[in-house]
Amino acid sequence: MIRKLEEKDRKETLEFLSVEPSINLFAIGDIESFGFDEDFQEIWGHFDNNNLTGVLLRYHQNFIPYWQRNDFNPNEFIDIIKNSPVKNRMISGKKSILENFKKVFDNYIKRETYFCELKKAENLLEDTSEVRLAEISDKYRIPEFINNIEEFNHSPNITPEQFEKKLITNSGKSYYIENSKSEIVSIAQTTAENSMSAMVVGVATRPDCRRNGLVSKCMSKLCMDYIQEGKTLCLFYDNPEAGKIYRRIGFKEIEKWTMITEK
Repeated sequence: MIRKLEEKDRKETLEFLSVEPSINLFAIGDIESFGFDEDFQEIWGHFDNNNLTGVLLRYHQNFIPYWQRNDFNPNEFIDIIKNSPVKNRMISGKKSILENFKKVFDNYIKRETYFCELKKAENLLEDTSEVRLAEISDKYRIPEFINNIEEFNHSPNITPEQFEKKLITNSGKSYYIENSKSEIVSIAQTTAENSMSAMVVGVATRPDCRRNGLVSKCMSKLCMDYIQEGKTLCLFYDNPEAGKIYRRIGFKEIEKWTMITEK
């Protein structure tokens, strides 16, 4: 049986998703932040004998399916996505689950990235005294720095308003290093922060300052703060050079994350 989930299902749903808190970071965060009654968010549950066995979440145009059993039948989730009136749909999730959704769209673009997590502080740098935690007063210069990094040209520009909202809602943080001219030269950020975990994003160093260990310092300070709060850090990467940095400070690959976007 499948049905729309409601506020009365919150506890059971979050307990189900928390079995893999890193993989379900987005779903957990969306439920904690927006609940079950928003127009832009829908959540369905699949039940066997009144036990929750699968969850499908829609956040705007993005659908995230999740289940734990190898014998789970995804057909009802597939039908929901196929029949959705939402435009420019995307399905994302761990690779082993997304393998079942290849034929949902007639034409699509598929992208795979490595999915990593960090739970222990064993390999983090100790000297992070240069690293600063961003405040709302940084809302203009941090987006300007990020928007001028060539590797992020394919992503939508970040606005000062979006940056400010992230800090106000506690959905993410930014850690940065300045040079002697008080210019930002390196940064590491989080997003989708929830009660269990957060996603590392927007990691960058100005081209003329690279290969000086600045990113490792930003990342170490960021990770240490979150680990001390009892939270797990997660990230995606497809750049081998970035992967070396992440593995060096202790991130471990646990899955591949797949995104299937309707053309």
